[in-house]
Amino acid sequence: MMYTKYSVIIPKRQGVMVIDPLSPAYKQVISSSCLLPLSLSLSPSLSLVASDIHTETVQAALAKHKEEKMALPMPTKRRSTYVQSPVINCTPPDSSSGSENEGALLRQLSVGADLEALDTPSLLQPPSLQSPDSWINHSVQGSSTSSSASSTLSHGEGKPELCVKSRLCVSGQGECVCVYVCVTVFVGPPFPHPPGIPVNSRVSTKIQQLLNTLKRPKRPPLSEFFMDDQEEIVEVPQPDPNTPRPEGRQIIPVKGEPLGVVSNWPPALQAALVRWGATQGKSPALTALDITGKPLYTLTYGKLWSRSVKLAYTLLNKLGPKNEQVLKPGDRVALVYPNSDPGMFLVAFYGCLLAEVIPVPIEVPLSRKDAGSSQVGFLLGSCSVSLALTSEICLKGLPKMPTGEILQFKGWPRLKWVVTDSKYLTKPGKDWQPHIPAANTDPAYIEYKASKEGTVMGVAVSKVAMLTHCQALTQACNYCEGETLVNVLDFKKDMGLWHGVLTSVMNRIHTISVPYAVMKACPLSWVQRVHIHKVRVALVKCRDLHWAMMAHREQRDTSLASLHMLIVADGANPWSVSSCDAFLNVFQIHGLKPEVICPCATSPEAMTVAIRRPGVPGTPLPARAILSMGGLSHGVIRVNEEDKNSALTVQDVGHVMPGALMCIVKPEGPPQLCKTDEIGEIVMNSRAGGNMYYGLPGVTKNTFEVIPVNTLGAPIGEIPFVRSGLLGFVGPGSLIFVVGKNEGLLMVSGRRHNADDLVATALAVEPVKTVYRGRIAVFSVTVFYDERIVIVAEQRPDASEEDSFQWMSRVLQAIDSIHQVGLYCLALVPANTLPKTHLGGIHIFETKQHFLDGNLHPCNILMCPHTCVTNLPKPRQKQPVGVGPASIMVGNLVAGKRIAQAVGRDLGMIEDQDLIRKFLSEALQWRAQTDPDHCLYVLLNAKGLVVSTATCVQLHKRAEKIAAALTEKGSVNTGNNVVLLYPPGIDLIASFYGCLYAGCVPVTVRPPHPQNLAATLPTVRMIIDVSKAACILTTQNLMRILRSKEAAATVNIKTWPTIIDTDDLPRRRPPMIYKPPTAEMIAYLDFSVSTTGMLTGVKISHAAVSALCRSIKLQCELYSSRQIAICLDPYCGLGFVLWCLASVYSGHQSILIPPLELESCLPLWLSTLSQYRIRDTFCSYSVMELCTKGIGTQTEILKARGLNLSCVRSCVVIAEERPRLALTMSFSKLFKDLGLSPRAVSTAFGSRVNLAICMQGTTGPDPSTVYVDMKSLRHDRVRLVERGAPQSLPLMESGKILPGVRVIIVNPETRGPLGDSHLGEIWINSPHSASGYYAIYGEESLQADHFNTKLSFGDPTTLWARTGYLGFVKRTELLDAAGDRHDALFVVGSLDETLELRGLRYHPIDIETSVSRAHRSIAESAVFTWTNLLVVVAELSGSEQDALDLVPLVTNVVLEEHHLIVGVVVIVDPGVIPINSRGEKQRMHLRDSFLADQLDPIYVAYNM
Repeated sequence: MMYTKYSVIIPKRQGVMVIDPLSPAYKQVISSSCLLPLSLSLSPSLSLVASDIHTETVQAALAKHKEEKMALPMPTKRRSTYVQSPVINCTPPDSSSGSENEGALLRQLSVGADLEALDTPSLLQPPSLQSPDSWINHSVQGSSTSSSASSTLSHGEGKPELCVKSRLCVSGQGECVCVYVCVTVFVGPPFPHPPGIPVNSRVSTKIQQLLNTLKRPKRPPLSEFFMDDQEEIVEVPQPDPNTPRPEGRQIIPVKGEPLGVVSNWPPALQAALVRWGATQGKSPALTALDITGKPLYTLTYGKLWSRSVKLAYTLLNKLGPKNEQVLKPGDRVALVYPNSDPGMFLVAFYGCLLAEVIPVPIEVPLSRKDAGSSQVGFLLGSCSVSLALTSEICLKGLPKMPTGEILQFKGWPRLKWVVTDSKYLTKPGKDWQPHIPAANTDPAYIEYKASKEGTVMGVAVSKVAMLTHCQALTQACNYCEGETLVNVLDFKKDMGLWHGVLTSVMNRIHTISVPYAVMKACPLSWVQRVHIHKVRVALVKCRDLHWAMMAHREQRDTSLASLHMLIVADGANPWSVSSCDAFLNVFQIHGLKPEVICPCATSPEAMTVAIRRPGVPGTPLPARAILSMGGLSHGVIRVNEEDKNSALTVQDVGHVMPGALMCIVKPEGPPQLCKTDEIGEIVMNSRAGGNMYYGLPGVTKNTFEVIPVNTLGAPIGEIPFVRSGLLGFVGPGSLIFVVGKNEGLLMVSGRRHNADDLVATALAVEPVKTVYRGRIAVFSVTVFYDERIVIVAEQRPDASEEDSFQWMSRVLQAIDSIHQVGLYCLALVPANTLPKTHLGGIHIFETKQHFLDGNLHPCNILMCPHTCVTNLPKPRQKQPVGVGPASIMVGNLVAGKRIAQAVGRDLGMIEDQDLIRKFLSEALQWRAQTDPDHCLYVLLNAKGLVVSTATCVQLHKRAEKIAAALTEKGSVNTGNNVVLLYPPGIDLIASFYGCLYAGCVPVTVRPPHPQNLAATLPTVRMIIDVSKAACILTTQNLMRILRSKEAAATVNIKTWPTIIDTDDLPRRRPPMIYKPPTAEMIAYLDFSVSTTGMLTGVKISHAAVSALCRSIKLQCELYSSRQIAICLDPYCGLGFVLWCLASVYSGHQSILIPPLELESCLPLWLSTLSQYRIRDTFCSYSVMELCTKGIGTQTEILKARGLNLSCVRSCVVIAEERPRLALTMSFSKLFKDLGLSPRAVSTAFGSRVNLAICMQGTTGPDPSTVYVDMKSLRHDRVRLVERGAPQSLPLMESGKILPGVRVIIVNPETRGPLGDSHLGEIWINSPHSASGYYAIYGEESLQADHFNTKLSFGDPTTLWARTGYLGFVKRTELLDAAGDRHDALFVVGSLDETLELRGLRYHPIDIETSVSRAHRSIAESAVFTWTNLLVVVAELSGSEQDALDLVPLVTNVVLEEHHLIVGVVVIVDPGVIPINSRGEKQRMHLRDSFLADQLDPIYVAYNM
């Protein structure tokens, strides 16, 4: 938790391990004698480095890593991604900060040019030491020499001999075709390339580096978190027996010196102003400086008094019309004054006190987008502020609306603005005097305070607390009447307000206020004021010491001898030691005495907690503690006596304030008193502290009314204490030591780390080349049940990619070495882009919010989840199946579970006697004779116009002409395969029947895309080769393309089979129409590319065709008078069946809409449904998505055009995947306004072995939806949960099982049947299953069991087809048409696609759904694995500057929701993820493109 100022090491002491801080041994450790004195004789230029031993520590830690020359893979980035923002160059650095303390820059004092001498060689060289240009250019050209097969083999997982299917990869139009050839190889662990063999691709080399890096032995995890149980809940890690524990006695409350009573102290602070205004009117109260550091004006006590009285009178009497009183005593008023105008603020503050209204000082708002603006609005709202005081100049500068009114700031209440310049104030009559009661417990003013969560609250300080605090500060600082004070701090709050506005007036002190802007322009201005005015007290922060030191060479003749106290307001910061030492080092020759440096500790709630009193010249300086960081991270004080790299030197902040009582209590849980050697939160009891968070009684109780308890839980007394938010301990002599703040506390795996410490370490790693002005923010985010540390820094505009990456890598090492904690994420953003506080520091809460919202826009990012996430569940070890399938089945029956099976209704008798056992070709002939003019097909174009139609007789005659052409021109024999190459339309249908008439086997193939032949023609060529086609039927246009020069550049056009153009055939009839001798003969081949990139052709027999058409006819009630609309690709699967076969069998009319036409006219499909009053329609997910995204927002326009979907009874999505519930639901909701019934949309399910297994149909219950537990699903179990349960996944039934189909759920390993609601492989028994794969390499035995396989137990005679899909059957309460309880089939996903990670089974779609939700700019995503690394590819729809925002969000969401660490995140352009005609992602094709370096990614992040 707390460690940053690493200091000189204590000589090793024998046997001193645990020491009570109040024991003599502890005093010995903490006494000055055991510290090596800092050398003060070094030259000024070297002293900076020498004084900051932290840098040496970091260098030593990094040197340790020299031996481990691990090459981290450097991210791959497209040049255009990173556009550096313009940077305004201005002299001294602006307030750099990792936190509100604006102190982080101080670490740079140790860096500067001097640090280059300490520069160690790069420990993490990017791969092959290329310059960024070389790999960026390489990425843009997208060149690659390798085949994906080689990349897969060279980095295969280490398994013994196994069958690897090497792929011939050919890209289709959005499809990849891979013919698998089986070769047996031995795949060992990844091995280096032999010399002379080119490395297969840059990407895989980098992944290999990542794998090598991850193989390093990690620090053993804090504990093995949880075993795999049903609930899979993260357990609390078991405590480590070696963890240091506090062993001292319970602390005794520490009492400050009594607050003295001085006779002339005023009864109220306003009374002091009255006194000085009357008796010392000419005495100066305040001097303000201009931008050059010269005095601008001086406000005397007389002027301050008279103006404050005028303002008080105006506020109470002159604000409303006709002098109505607008403000009453006790009302809250906002004070909005810039830092450059202390005089106006002083008058406004005292005017409010005199009017007895409560001032609420806030920062000047600059725009609607100010960081934390809405939180300030929350403060104003909780304080019920409706009036704001400001100066005329400030009012003019506020952002205005076009009407001239002040802008309404985000989250702010409506305010009335009042200008307080003297000319607008009314002088009261002589008889009016402000009422000044003695100090009481009413609120005097409200000071704002921002919490760690970003909320801004108001700490109310009572009149008596304000007065008592001034008295305590006067006593502690020994203020004298009439002395001079220089204040560099913000006068609106904290020390700047308490000393420079309140205590100064009580003591008639002359305050010289140095605004922040002056410090930026002239950093030495405060030192010059001390010299010129012989100032006794200066109020500064560490950054002011640092800036003055950097600029002091310009000024020789300054003297600081007059200083009695140099109060360091952030002296409690761990890095203040080095600032104070370095400043003393430089300015001791200018008269600065060591004993005048007085660090103090403060908080808005407890106000001043402790301050070091000025010492007596010549006495030894106070002691410093040298503590072990390991101990501190466990909350205990241990002397550092081992590793010098892990020592923290802290200085004291003096003694407790006069009149106060202090305790140290545990920061978490009940306020139990700490032990003497334990770090805890400082709590104070004093009259001089805050009273409450105004308007927030709930939060107030936990902070302002704390009663400490002892170890038994009993209260130690009745007096309430106030939590200070400071973490520390009490040292010898009751000195207070502060080691951090609650708001900067990062609790990681039960250990505490301090954000400021991490900033300091990061800054000590040579940031000169990389970090812009030392601006670094550190915070933690909660991911997967623990806090994870994130560091964000601004990158210098001139920093190179390699410098930045090297810096990030070294920061990782330094923090790991020194703090023993892993970083989760390190991000660099362009200079000047992090949200700023009013003084220019980094607004931590807003930065964190930007990070979590994906609005940070980093230009470099490094995620390290593998190193820091140690609480993942143990990988599952699959148990050997000791129980046979029969036992499982009997166990299910004993448990009362039925076997998971479901049956569609019986195919029944065929009512139309003429169609009994007819082949489809005979059905067409029969229709041409009995009903020749009945129109079977209508084809529409993009305008919705009819392009062509086909009646029964027209189709029959066209088929005859094609059959004749085949016999004459093609010289084909019976049983030859013929490729049909047509755009979607009636020609395709006629050619299909022409092939049947000629006795040939048709193979439908999607035609190549004329504009993209290189990618699409090889697929066509491959299917033609694989199917051994004897002939190609096509159109004239496509024939020209096949023989064109462009085609010749891609494939060998000389070896095409015979090509027949069917556009204008002679009117000839074939001598005879072929009739197959048996229905088991092949009717056609159905070729399709699976999502795993495999090209499979299945054989469909004539019997299967008839059974399938009959099944669809029964399910959808299709007959001659019906009309259906089809918007599907007609090349394979159920799409082909509905387009080409069903109408001829059932006689209904099909309106055909080619999906390609929708691209030029999105509403085409829906307007067709409306125009033709269609009741049943079939589409693909691609079509549904096109409509949802393209016209989902235009329903009002469509409605106005008369589009009405109330006629639609069923809209069936044809798919071979799990139903996409989110898409179907959003489609239903979007088009509900057009009359679409919510019950209409459903899905169908088919697979390669059986093209149609489920389809909703017209009767039967609506599809049911269940919610399953995703954790159980990963273990191949189904656990049903309620909707909205965490980790629940909604699954929709895939439609009703078709007539004639039997489904059973089987364990894919034991091949035994499973019980109801158990996850297993879906097996099918049906007359319309395919006959087998059409294999060309004679490897049919490998897949034979896909089509004809038997259960190992239960029903050993039935032959089943294996679909390769996982699913389960659940008996529902719904009744089917026959009145029986309905069995619903739920498809979970394809077995081939599942990812085996950590011994669990993941479905890519689930991870992708999470990824797509992670950020609004993710259009689509896909996941795959490579050598056990999870790779996520995300398409970026926003601007390229959002690209790197996605990396942490994607990593977070996958870790949170799936307990997986993402190995590689690839950000690509929209449309890169290949999608096949059914709208399914082709993940293996994507994987091959990635490994062959063909994606041209925007960014590739390799997570560490």
